[in-house]
Amino acid sequence: MRHANRKILLAAAAGALLAAALVALDGPGPSTPVAGSAVSTVDSLRPGKRSERPAEPKPVHASGEVPCAAASEALTTRQQLAQLVMVGVPGNAEAASKIVREHQVGGVFAHASPVKLLANGGLAKVRGAARIPLTVAIDEEGGRVQTIDPLAGSMPSARRMAATMTPEQVKAKAADRGRFLHEAGVTMNFAPVVDVTGKPAGTVIGDRSFSADPRTAKQYAAAFAAGLSSAGVFPVLKHFPGHGSADSDSHKQSAVTSPLAQLEAVDLVPYRGLADYGPTAVMLGHLVVPGLTGQEPATLSPAAYQLLRTRFQFDGLAVTDDLGAMRAVTDRYDLPEAVLRAIAAGADVALWSSGARIGEVLDRLEKAVRSGELPAERVRDALRHVLISKNLCIS
Repeated sequence: MRHANRKILLAAAAGALLAAALVALDGPGPSTPVAGSAVSTVDSLRPGKRSERPAEPKPVHASGEVPCAAASEALTTRQQLAQLVMVGVPGNAEAASKIVREHQVGGVFAHASPVKLLANGGLAKVRGAARIPLTVAIDEEGGRVQTIDPLAGSMPSARRMAATMTPEQVKAKAADRGRFLHEAGVTMNFAPVVDVTGKPAGTVIGDRSFSADPRTAKQYAAAFAAGLSSAGVFPVLKHFPGHGSADSDSHKQSAVTSPLAQLEAVDLVPYRGLADYGPTAVMLGHLVVPGLTGQEPATLSPAAYQLLRTRFQFDGLAVTDDLGAMRAVTDRYDLPEAVLRAIAAGADVALWSSGARIGEVLDRLEKAVRSGELPAERVRDALRHVLISKNLCIS
C-alpha cells in the first residue's frame, strides 16, 4: 500500500511540475526532441524579462521519468488535442512562429520554402514559440522529393541509391543529411519510403521505392532510417499499408491497392519486424484496400490502424498523410471532419500542409470529445504516443 501511495504521489508531482511548465508564463526557449533519448525534459519557463540566451532544459521529474497519465492530466482538453495535429508552415519565420504561438500545435511541417527557415536560423524562433517541445518535420527522401538540396546537396532517389550503393553507404548518406537537418532544428523526416514497386520512375511512387523486392526494400529503408536516427532525426516509414501497387495517385483521386492478401505477400513485408528500424513513426497513406478498409482510405479506417497495431505489433507514432491537399480525402470530407475521422480511427498525428483552419479543426475536435464522438481514451492514447516520441513521458 505504501508503495502504491508513493507512485500516486510521484505521478501527481510530475503532473504538477509539467502543468507549472505550461502555464501562461513568458514562454520557452527551443528544445530538441531526439529519437531514442532516455531523458525527459520540458523547456524551463521564467516570468519577467527573458534572457537573450534560452534557459537550459530542466528535468520535469528528478528521476527523468514522467508517467504519461500524469503528463496528459496536466493539459487541458484543447492542449491535448493541439498536440495531435501537425500543420504546414510558411518559409517566413515570423508567420510560422505566429501559428505555433496562437495554437500551440504539436508539430509543424516545413514544406513551403524550407530553405528560408533552415538557412537563416528561423526554426529556432518557430520552436521558441512552443510551450511544449515542437516536432519539426520535413520531407527529404532524395530524388524527386527533396527540398533543401540547395543548402545540403542533392541526394539520389531511393531506387538509384539501392542500385549504386551498399546499405552502409546509404546509412552514411542519410546520416549526413540527418546531421544537417538536426543542426538546423528539424526533428523528424518523412522518410524512408518502404513502398514496394518496380513501376516507372515518374509514377506516383516509382523511383521513390528502393526496390520491387520487398526484402531489398526493407534492407535499404532500414539503413536509411538508421542513418537518420544516428543523427538525432526521427524517421517515418511510409506509406502503410503500401502504395506501390495502387492504381492511381492519391494526390489526385481515390487510390485503390491490391487486395489485402496480395499486400501481405509483397507490400506489407517491409513492415514485418518493425523493431529492425529502431525508433520510428509510420505514416498511413490515403489508400483504399479491398478486404480491409471498405470504401474508406486507410488514414480514416480503424481496420488499418488495428492491422498496424496488432498484426505488426507497432506501439509507436502513427501519422497521416496530408489530409488537406490530397483528393483521395478532400473529395470525401471537409478538413475538420477528415481530421476528426483520422484521430478517431487511430491516428496519433493528423497532418495537413496548408496550416489553415487550425482553430476550426480544434473546435470540432473539442466538440467531439464533449459529445463522446471522439472518446477521451482515444485522445489519451494518441497523446501518449506523441509525448513519448518527444521523450516527455514514459508509459
